[in-house]
Amino acid sequence: MSRLRIVNLGLPKTGTTTLARALKIAGFRVADHRIRPRQTDNSALADAYVADVLYRGYFLTGDPGSEFDDFTALTELSCLREGKSLWPQMDFALIDAIRTHHPDVRFLASRRDSWDVSQSMLAWSDLGTDRLPASDIPGLPEGYGETTRERVQWIDGHYAHLNAVFAGDPAFLEFDVSDPGARDAVAAHVGADLTWWGQANANTQHRAV
Repeated sequence: MSRLRIVNLGLPKTGTTTLARALKIAGFRVADHRIRPRQTDNSALADAYVADVLYRGYFLTGDPGSEFDDFTALTELSCLREGKSLWPQMDFALIDAIRTHHPDVRFLASRRDSWDVSQSMLAWSDLGTDRLPASDIPGLPEGYGETTRERVQWIDGHYAHLNAVFAGDPAFLEFDVSDPGARDAVAAHVGADLTWWGQANANTQHRAV
């Protein structure tokens, strides 16, 4: 039986690290972006990106969660490193496969104001300046994503897509991490007491384009 209980479909820089920490403190086994060797005894998972593991399971078995027996929550799915551009949170077929094989999973979509997310991406290493515009990403083809307008339009499009995919589904919750009621809303949705809710992995610089 699957142990997977929570999958976050939010974009990077939308509070995914805050969510990961809150769930860890609440007792969940969390995989966030990349699986650290200390988190698993399975050598095939050590240092693997969550996105890679999801796609490997999906294409080998049909079940994207087939290799996540050590984990109960996935909080950062995408990977834009080392020549990889993988965005499971934008892949309808993969999301649908999770819903089919793990019917008890509660889906989250962390978000913040789209302009703020765009600025955080711009200020985070080379994510906004180089990696986004140089990569092929669903909804943001190579050559796009260098300007604030393009990034914001892409961000808004992602959440519009999620709301269309999950329309009326009580297993899905979109939440603004900066909302004072976010912790209570997430706690109620996942059925757990979240004793911590703060700001983790914050940018230390801000630039505008």
